[in-house]
Amino acid sequence: MNMNEIFNIRPSTRQLHWQRLEFYGFIHFGMNTMTGREWGEGHEDPALFDPQHLDAARWVAVLKQAGMKAVILTCKHHDGFCLWPSRYTKHSVASSPWRDGQGDLVREVSEACREAGLKFGVYLSPWDRTEASYGEGSAYDDFYVNQLTELLTQYGEISCVWLDGANGEGASGKRQQYDWDRYYEIIRRLQPQCVISVCGPDIRWVGNEAGHTRREEWSVVPRALQDAEKTAEKSQQTDDPTFARSINSMEEDLGSREAIARYGGEWVWYPAEVNTSIRRGWFYHAEEDGQVRSARELFDIYLKAVGGNAMLLLNVPPNRDGRIAAPDCEALAGLGVRIAELNDPWRIRGAVWTASSAASEKETAEVLGGGDLDRGWKPTETDAEPWVQIALPEGRTFNAVILQEPIVQGQRVEAFELWVSEEDGDELDLEETGNLDEWRWIGEGTMIGHKKIVTLPLTTARRVKVIFKRYRGYPTLANFRLSLLSD
Repeated sequence: MNMNEIFNIRPSTRQLHWQRLEFYGFIHFGMNTMTGREWGEGHEDPALFDPQHLDAARWVAVLKQAGMKAVILTCKHHDGFCLWPSRYTKHSVASSPWRDGQGDLVREVSEACREAGLKFGVYLSPWDRTEASYGEGSAYDDFYVNQLTELLTQYGEISCVWLDGANGEGASGKRQQYDWDRYYEIIRRLQPQCVISVCGPDIRWVGNEAGHTRREEWSVVPRALQDAEKTAEKSQQTDDPTFARSINSMEEDLGSREAIARYGGEWVWYPAEVNTSIRRGWFYHAEEDGQVRSARELFDIYLKAVGGNAMLLLNVPPNRDGRIAAPDCEALAGLGVRIAELNDPWRIRGAVWTASSAASEKETAEVLGGGDLDRGWKPTETDAEPWVQIALPEGRTFNAVILQEPIVQGQRVEAFELWVSEEDGDELDLEETGNLDEWRWIGEGTMIGHKKIVTLPLTTARRVKVIFKRYRGYPTLANFRLSLLSD
């Protein structure tokens, strides 16, 4: 595949909408919460499940305040206990004392998300340590598809089905060979706009659960990465608490020109998701109350993930009473404040956007100042060193630059530089990009993609310029903002 074909690869509608959410929450809650385990053994007594103060609306409010745009609920983990009254097993909330056996946590969380304006997604573990048919081939696939169908038809819009590759032995001592294609087909048929994440064709696992991100996270990668079996091999396969902090990012370079030259196969749009937990474990453990990640650490992960062309999935596990613990709430509130500061438009109030070339200066200003991510500025064909700049009415201080490509048109930018000037521009020859005597270099970057957040030392300037140094075909830009991050 040549470079022209590479940069014309674009996201599906479902991928585009999900990638633009940027940040969403995982809620691990279930039988493991009650037993204090990470991986249950199956067949636990349903009477153990009885959270006394569970309020799904409060969960969703805490995650929304943190800046999240969606919630994924662990509807069933490996132990097989279902958080909804499934018709295909007795090992569910219907057999528990919670809500007098009439409860349905999937319904409560999905409705709370709908009320709050957040998207809702489901996690349904393919491994089930309670179900007798696990390991028996098509009989278990029938069971799994039946439960998947319940989740996809009873709770309104499902925006994501999150699938991992855990694949241990069942009661028979056998492992199940998952029929991924059959699972995908039922999801596509029942929820056409739903993304299938991790062991799925829409959203790619970054390769670790520690919050580590690549220096360059390309959305266009080799099709071979969509192989669910290969992803499953790298997934957590044993109850190992150190896995959540280990880093195995597999190949560091997945989409550069060098990677393209090495790989002779087909390329696809397959953006990365960074998944990690606010705690060391994925389920709540009281002994971890003093080990909750701080707002500062969470924000650093956010800047590298969301600001590095990936999506961030942050797990927040409620406790046995059904409450999100105070340390988690405090950290999430602080994270939300930092994300709000990042997106505060004050730094660009009164700004004027101009560029080295375009159809018109008016169009450039409309595109870059209008917030429409489907549109994008692009240079003329004769523009040898394209650039875009922000001119401010007075000097303003910032320490971050936010750039976004219109990824609906593909991913193109490979390298850029950032320059600033303290002058008002009257003396500057803005048409000559080589005349940088009045300009000062402050930073650089490689790819942009959906979003690039470049953090910088405190800088005060009246003009900020992005010069595109390397790109595929031509560079595009849909958003160019400045921000002041707090300590």
